[in-house]
Amino acid sequence: MRNIVHRHLGKVVAGAGIAVATTAVMVAVTLPGSAGADDSDSGSGAGQSAQQAGQGSQEQGQAAVQPGVVEEAPAAEGDTGEGRDPLTEDETERVEQLALDRQLQRSSENVEGERGPQRLSVDLAEPEADELDDANAPRRADVTFYDYEDDTLVTKTVNLDTGKVERTDTQRGVQPSISRAEMIEAAELLIADPLGSGLKADYKDATGKELTSPDQLMLNGMVYRGTSGAQSAALAACGDERCVRLFPKVKNGPWIDARDVVIDLSTRKVGKLG
Repeated sequence: MRNIVHRHLGKVVAGAGIAVATTAVMVAVTLPGSAGADDSDSGSGAGQSAQQAGQGSQEQGQAAVQPGVVEEAPAAEGDTGEGRDPLTEDETERVEQLALDRQLQRSSENVEGERGPQRLSVDLAEPEADELDDANAPRRADVTFYDYEDDTLVTKTVNLDTGKVERTDTQRGVQPSISRAEMIEAAELLIADPLGSGLKADYKDATGKELTSPDQLMLNGMVYRGTSGAQSAALAACGDERCVRLFPKVKNGPWIDARDVVIDLSTRKVGKLG
């Protein structure tokens, strides 16, 4: 009986030793950085340390991953001119992007009533007074927009060498030449208005077809400024507002006389002179 007890205790002790050894191996695999830890720690303590270390690694991993921030890509330089050379297509596109900042984009309105100003022109700027004889003077461009939200002309001067907007000039009551996009919008407003009936009748006489779109016409136009007693009350603000007279022509056909009609692009109304 005594020998049986000894043999039984021996099995228990041997089993416990195997369990301890197995736990130690698991801890060693789970915690590669714990080689210098106290080997006398119990299995439960080692398991808690492994769990804490795993949680710490996970938290560090989460802290390292920050939400992405999307930034606008800088405008590519592309082909560039030298000195007083005319602006290249790449330069023209680039300075327009640089001039159209987020604030102007959000707060302004184009000729179609959509967000963003109406681009009128992009021109090579004149050199500064102290740069007239400097062969290495920076190239600059003047980008001109019309803001239909408040009838202002906005001109931004962009340094092509640095990509910076050096000046912003805002004016009221200044009306530069009408752009093609504005002429097309004026023609659409006129065709849709009762005062456009004469234009449509003349077009049908010349072609035998209905006039329904500006694409059927060749368009020229000019800014109109109101003068006392020369136009209807609806056009009295022309000059402060953006107004245009159209000179349409049938494609491969005659001119159509529309000189007595003025389109106010700011109010989107059509009026008659006289």
